Amino acid sequence: MNLNKIQNLNYFVECIFCDIISGKREGTFLYKDDDIVVFLDKYPIDQSHSLVVSKNHFEKIIDMNPDDVGKMFSKIPKIASAILAGTGADAFSIAQNNGRAAKQIIPHVHVHIIPRFNDKGTIWTKRAISNNDELEELAQKIRAHL
Repeated sequence: MNLNKIQNLNYFVECIFCDIISGKREGTFLYKDDDIVVFLDKYPIDQSHSLVVSKNHFEKIIDMNPDDVGKMFSKIPKIASAILAGTGADAFSIAQNNGRAAKQIIPHVHVHIIPRFNDKGTIWTKRAISNNDELEELAQKIRAHL
């Protein structure tokens, strides 16, 4: 048996994002379709920091086939536009990390969309824990634009 498949199975069994997708853990969802889900980051870099997550478990983007990568990234403009409209952000950053050395915390392919505000500046390392009510209020504002 292929060792990579065994390792990927272990990640699937212990994957926080797989648990959120399956409903075993809570998530504040903005969008769902056949290929991806989008939910608010529980430990955001800035208000309404969102994660675009592949429904299928892949550790790194290089583990995905090009069509699946395209399906995921093709939805980012629509989602980012809704985040901008729902939050009044001035801009946004996109990040996608692959592997521990790249600071990938959850070993499941995901893209960060981080709203940016002119009056706050750009901070990459500061994170605050949001409560569920705050996350749901932000999600409602963004969903209204999807």
